[in-house]
Amino acid sequence: MNLLDIAGQICKAVLPIREDVFYGDPRSSTAICTLSSMGLLREIAESDVIRRVAVAGRLLSENKGIDALIRSINKSPNITTLVLCGKDVAGHRAGHSLLLAHRYGIDENGRIVNSLSPNPFLSVSELEISIFQKQIRIVDRIGITSIQEIQSLI
Repeated sequence: MNLLDIAGQICKAVLPIREDVFYGDPRSSTAICTLSSMGLLREIAESDVIRRVAVAGRLLSENKGIDALIRSINKSPNITTLVLCGKDVAGHRAGHSLLLAHRYGIDENGRIVNSLSPNPFLSVSELEISIFQKQIRIVDRIGITSIQEIQSLI
């Protein structure tokens, strides 16, 4: 186990973060990612918006979180649009890295091309990235935390 994995385990114990994912209409072609804005995610889950999207969740890390998001989206071929909103995680910049993974992919070492995040290494394959790139259109609204603005996009 490397130092980053140990730090991650300590963070989980000291600052537990609920792994919230909310499911809406499985026929919807839209997913929402609120990045680190957990309050916004709960607002969406408790509003009419959740009934108009397939899934809403959050993204906190520039590596394992993006891996999980890509694999999940790739298993849901009906999802063609991802609304990326909320506040990006300071330091990790998971939203920034997700946009770059979608735009440029990964290099031969699994590093997200052009990412400024501290540890932007993915375990997904180039094929999985390619499927994600072809399947999904990302609506970049990073920084938007108003449910009304998000609702107008859906």
